[in-house]
Amino acid sequence: MAGCASQAPVERGEVQGQSFDGAELLQSDGNRVTATAMRANHQSLLLLADKLYRRNPSEWRKTSTTREAALERIYQVMNDQLAWAPLGGRRDVAALSAALSVEFQGDRVAAFIIACADTIVTAHNGKREFYYLDSIDPQHIYNAARNMETALWILNTRRDTRGQPLLLANELTPDSRNLSFEREFGKIIGRLDMLATYMTERYRRAAISYVQGVVAAPLLVFLPVK
Repeated sequence: MAGCASQAPVERGEVQGQSFDGAELLQSDGNRVTATAMRANHQSLLLLADKLYRRNPSEWRKTSTTREAALERIYQVMNDQLAWAPLGGRRDVAALSAALSVEFQGDRVAAFIIACADTIVTAHNGKREFYYLDSIDPQHIYNAARNMETALWILNTRRDTRGQPLLLANELTPDSRNLSFEREFGKIIGRLDMLATYMTERYRRAAISYVQGVVAAPLLVFLPVK
């Protein structure tokens, strides 16, 4: 009991929950987990956009007067689930391929982040909020995680016509070691993998529970007592 009553340290931050929303009454635990992971992944993508703009200021200057304005534009496109005009109407993985092509001349940070966000949303049947009747294929979520891994690998290895990285991201020099970009991207991949596993287990347990109910039914019949 003493252990249950103890307080965990909060010097490095405190876990936060969302305030109650009436829409929750139409959501299952799985719906809430899925929506929470979606919001966390979008926050990670916005953080990555900021990190990439700081290392590649020439990118935000292609479309905006300030880095903050460029970030706000990315947020609006992601929030409204719009197509990014410089990508020519391409969505999800097609947009990712275009954003990571050597030939792309627009704001590559915006194109890359928006394409990643669109790929993740598409894997969730194009939704960001989920309710009882919504169904998501765990394999689509798993595939989205693999697509994020592929996108990260391409970004880290592909060079432009001058032999330079498409975007400066991680920094590894004799005097500096900054892998924050890699770690944040790893969080996105980890959330997607965990969600895919959770969904698969939930469906599996539902089937097992049904079989258990059928098998146990004869044992649950009331017997006469007189």
